[in-house]
Amino acid sequence: MTVTSAARMAAILAVALSAVPATAADYETGGAAVPAYAEGAPAGACADPGVLRFITSRFEYKAANYIHRDLSIYEIGRMRLSRYEPFNQYMSSVQREYCLAYATLTDGSRRPLVYLIETPFGFAGIGRSIEFCIPGLDPWYVYGAACASLR
Repeated sequence: MTVTSAARMAAILAVALSAVPATAADYETGGAAVPAYAEGAPAGACADPGVLRFITSRFEYKAANYIHRDLSIYEIGRMRLSRYEPFNQYMSSVQREYCLAYATLTDGSRRPLVYLIETPFGFAGIGRSIEFCIPGLDPWYVYGAACASLR
């Protein structure tokens, strides 16, 4: 396959995908949208059940496979928006919501939970990207000391 034919195939695929309405994996249908509030302040997507489910399931996988501990998140509470960077056509085409919460783990400990929600930032720009970190449970400092890059 030559470079030209590969480019044509990529263009055809892009047109075909844009013609079909896309649904993200974290898109949920339901009743009317209601603003989420946590501790009296608007929490936005920080309190979204789909986001919290993603974090709990991914944490369980990471705990078992990376830090080799039998841990799960039992409860996430006190969600709040710590910083909001809206979509700006001149600066950024991605909306970012930086969130803080507290996670109660199955070992009984209660730790801060730092997470970032970027929209639209999922696969091929559809959906959202969720990154999270629990300080003290990031042995390789992927997000910096005390999860600094997600704050």
